[in-house]
Parts: sequence; C-alpha cells; structure tokens
Amino acid sequence: MTPLSIAVLSLSMSTDAFAAAVGRGAAHRPAFATAVRNGLVFGVIEAITPLIGWSLGLLAAGFVEQVDHWIAFGLLGAVGAKMLWEAFQKEEEGQPSRAARTGLLALVATAVGTSIDAAAVGVGLAFIGANIWIIALSIGCTTFVATTIGMLIGKAVGVRLGKVAEFLGGVALIVIGTTILAEHMGWLG
Repeated sequence: MTPLSIAVLSLSMSTDAFAAAVGRGAAHRPAFATAVRNGLVFGVIEAITPLIGWSLGLLAAGFVEQVDHWIAFGLLGAVGAKMLWEAFQKEEEGQPSRAARTGLLALVATAVGTSIDAAAVGVGLAFIGANIWIIALSIGCTTFVATTIGMLIGKAVGVRLGKVAEFLGGVALIVIGTTILAEHMGWLG
C-alpha cells in the first residue's frame, strides 16, 4: 500500500471514533490530560483490532467476515442507545456525575464498538499481504489524535450543546452500526 492509501485508510478508520469522542467530551467535559488518556485508549484499541483481524484473516477469514458486522452493530447500537438515554436524563443533586457512572468500561466499550470495522479491514489486509504493523500504527496514531481533538471539541461546546452533542453522538453510533450491518448484508444497493 502507498503512504497516501495508508493515510486515507487511517483517517477513515478514525472517523467514527472522532464522532463518539465529541459526544463523550460534551457529556464529560474532560481536562486536557483526560482527553489525551481517552484518546490513547481509543488509539490503542483501534491499533490492536486490525492486528486481530489480520491474524484471524490468516487463520479463518470466513468466520470473521460473517460476524463482524453483527458485533459492530450490537456494540455501537448499545453504546449509542445508552448515550441517547443519557441525553434525556437530568442531573440530580447528590447523584454521582455521569462521568463517574460511565467510566473506563463505557470508554472501552465505545472504543471497541468503533473499532470493529478495523478488524474487518485487517482481514482484508491479510489477503493482500500488506505491512500490518505500519498500517496498525498509523490507524492507532490517527485515532489517538482524532479522538483527543474530538474530546476537546466536545468540551468546548459542552456547556451550551452538551445534551445535543451527546444525542447526536448516540445517533451517529447507531447510524454507523446500522450502516456497517446494511453494507455487509447487501441492503445498500
């Protein structure tokens, strides 16, 4: 693969993580260090999933290709639905903040949900003999930068638009999951 095609692939793999990060940033209003840590979680997971897909592609490509869209649909749908539900909830005095209720587990679930497509890409890369290590590193770094920026953008609009951004982030995750499912099932012409 050419450097340009790796860059385009890396950007496309990070767009859904960016959308999720904007919603999380609006809801949780992170400090810069927190945004960087969250970006690191997204980036590491997004770098690992093509490696997993590539390994599985070498071993049993047919199985991964048959179920990856259902896994992505389920994870993204569940995380998106939770974001929608939270967008309509009022914060009550004395209750733990939403950030406390949706900690590391929710962050990892969101990161995994937005990176399932990278596993499918890894399967395809196994068939063409691409250098998976360079590609996975590029995807991970791009996702790290995109999600860190997304968290900070979400934080900037959070006071005025936090609930709206969280709602839109939830809708975006559901749409992404549904699109992945529809593409793999052949429902989109």
